Amino acid sequence: MKPVVALVGRPNVGKSTLFNRITKSRQALVDDMPGVTRDRQYADAQWEDKAFTLVDTGGFLSADDDYFASQIKAQLLRAVDQADVLVFILDGRAGLSPYDRDLADLLRRTEKPVFYLINKIESLHQQEDELGEFYTLGVDRFYKVSAEHGLGVGDFLSDLVALLPDAPVQDKPEEEDDSGPIRIAIIGRPNVGKSSLANRLFGEQRVVVNDKAGTTRDAIELSVNRNGREFILKDTAGIRRKGKVTDKLEKFSILKALDSMEDCDVALILIDCSEGITDQDITIAGYAEKRGCGAIFLLNKWDLVDKSEKGQQAFMKELRQKARFLAYAPAVTISAKTGQRCHKIFGEVEKVYKEYCHRANTGMVNRIIEDAVYRDEPSLHKGRRIKFFYASQVAVKPPTFVCFVNYPNAVHFSYKRYLVNQLRQMIPLTLTPVKLYFREKTGKIEFSGNTKEFRRIQEKKKKVMTKRDKQRKEQSRKKRERDQKNTL
Repeated sequence: MKPVVALVGRPNVGKSTLFNRITKSRQALVDDMPGVTRDRQYADAQWEDKAFTLVDTGGFLSADDDYFASQIKAQLLRAVDQADVLVFILDGRAGLSPYDRDLADLLRRTEKPVFYLINKIESLHQQEDELGEFYTLGVDRFYKVSAEHGLGVGDFLSDLVALLPDAPVQDKPEEEDDSGPIRIAIIGRPNVGKSSLANRLFGEQRVVVNDKAGTTRDAIELSVNRNGREFILKDTAGIRRKGKVTDKLEKFSILKALDSMEDCDVALILIDCSEGITDQDITIAGYAEKRGCGAIFLLNKWDLVDKSEKGQQAFMKELRQKARFLAYAPAVTISAKTGQRCHKIFGEVEKVYKEYCHRANTGMVNRIIEDAVYRDEPSLHKGRRIKFFYASQVAVKPPTFVCFVNYPNAVHFSYKRYLVNQLRQMIPLTLTPVKLYFREKTGKIEFSGNTKEFRRIQEKKKKVMTKRDKQRKEQSRKKRERDQKNTL
């Protein structure tokens, strides 16, 4: 296990900015508004060939001055408990706060190594007497840093890693195999139970849960092991309609939620059964389909539904009618609050992932396409028949196929859908998206490639040919003039 370093401090002192600076990422949301971070954020970092895990926490408030103060404080205390080294960040512009004194007293009782940072120092030569009030905490050494500009961060990290045990940096494999971790994104509208489901699958209260919509802002990653298989869950912010999103912070949260679908293998699309299936639920499902990830519909809050008015069969029928483009996605009714049928989710994810990574034999793919074309030939293109030469699978995640034909743009979308359905049925691929592309078989092999030198040669040839054409036209014009004079 890598040593754990936790960043703590009151709101708006620059913890998330320093977190992004050390991890060289933009994983944590940063804004001038206090209280942006609410959940613990973990990321791997390294300095001077030493690796460690960095934890970003919410702002510490000893009193319940904020709606989420008690829950954020519980998350912070849990991070302090798990950390090997603590980094206490203070605000050099705003000065010392009573909350800083309370947190300093709390950290002293842990008996763990604590580094004290005074952030927002734009000049490392700032006079000590301007920072004199911070020495009333009884601390011998403060590190003056600017997380935004990187000033003083390197010296602090050098002292930090000197205190950490050796944990060599592990090189990531270039290609991930099917036995690697399965990445899952939990997506849906605000307040449909995404964080409750994340906590249920993780097995403890890992992220903040509240009835207030928009509680989750960052995309929080959680690692879960089930039956020897690793799953990486990503709890995301709720996605509202574009017209209703006006706050800058919410826009960034939604962008991070959409980006999480780019990286995930399977998206868990949560729907609130107590409110029914809304247009926004279908729009979010469309985002998952467009990004080509596997998908599973989870009809949450099933314990609140009046089964006498609308049963499971009616819900499933309505879902299939509204989301026909995701007909391959399985659907499960669950209750994240009570745990009803939540144990089935990982099993469904593994089934979808198995097909999502499936690679078919080229001979089989060609036989399926050949048989499909024989039974139902495509329509003619300008009086000419569309010929299918051969087909092959070129990628996985999702399974992607390419057919080489003489007129790729002439293949109708309905015939493309017919071929995709044949591949789904015969391979079979019933739980995953399938992509099919058409390419022209020209017989020409371009060895030079589209390089800068190749383009230069082509432009030179074009100029020479244009010059020759002009010369020939001029010669023809002069010849016609001579012929006219001779006839006269």
